[in-house]
Amino acid sequence: MLILPDLWTWDFWTTEARGVHHLFFLMAPTALGDPDLRHQNARIGHATSTDLREWEFLGEVLRPGEPGAWDDFATWTGSVIPTEDGWHMYYTGASTKEDGLVQRIGRARSRDLHTWTKDDAFMVEMDPRWYEELDVSVWFDLTWRDPWVYYDDSVGEYRMLITARANAGAADARGVIGLARSADLESWEVLPPIASPGEFGHMEVPQLEQIGDRWYLIFSAYEWAHSADRTQRGLAVSGTHYLVGDASTGPFRLDSAEFFAGDPRGELYAGRIARAASGDPVFLAFLQFVDGGPFVGGLSDPFPIHVDDRGRLTIEPDPSWRATVPDELAATRSG
Repeated sequence: MLILPDLWTWDFWTTEARGVHHLFFLMAPTALGDPDLRHQNARIGHATSTDLREWEFLGEVLRPGEPGAWDDFATWTGSVIPTEDGWHMYYTGASTKEDGLVQRIGRARSRDLHTWTKDDAFMVEMDPRWYEELDVSVWFDLTWRDPWVYYDDSVGEYRMLITARANAGAADARGVIGLARSADLESWEVLPPIASPGEFGHMEVPQLEQIGDRWYLIFSAYEWAHSADRTQRGLAVSGTHYLVGDASTGPFRLDSAEFFAGDPRGELYAGRIARAASGDPVFLAFLQFVDGGPFVGGLSDPFPIHVDDRGRLTIEPDPSWRATVPDELAATRSG
């Protein structure tokens, strides 16, 4: 578990190098008082661990750009991928001139995972042929964020999954997983969505992971981001869910209507699948609340993932994360 005394942390992504897990995450000072203010005060932090439980906080690695930059409003969720000469971090940015309402995807480079330099010439933007442009009468932002970049051996190219919205359909059901591809990580082509279930307003923090012979497309949604149809069916919770496919390229489908890690309040959110030292998949999540208490803003301990004989995922109970937030940290958390 990672809970920092003076910082809220939330969305995160991981990579592994020489037996060390590197965690990158959004963070903002608890001195803001209201956790809702964290989004426009986000920085990207870094921590390391050898067991996904005990973390060493290493400080800030990325922040919004200088005034006038395309990302001078905020730097938000992304992913990290190894390259021939180091590592690339793909991240979400927004600008003050657009009041933070338009999201774009940028990149930073590193040789050691510790020091990062932004690549100001790089940007991947929404393509209106398939995706929704900014119209606050329909949705509150131009949704184009949370890039998850990976190399797909089956098609011989890099791929980027993106939280996005389709440009047609009911406003509360346009949430899709957008897609872009590249042969060299330099030039990117935006493609139609890789998944369009028509059940959510947005599908945040995507990740693609193979477990056994199936491919799981992980995403998260808050209770308010479910379509009216799902809400009427009694399925609206906050948490992490997945689509499933038989190939890395899809097609992807909802295997179960119910979230595999969800509850009305969303104690665990923006979950990711990581790999323990054994190679087994485990579930990590942004820890919002503990047993109905105040907002925490931390990282959960890993949960073992169980795959049943139908290929459905469940999280095995692990009471350790439900421990009360330590007394020395409780005073820094907002009620």
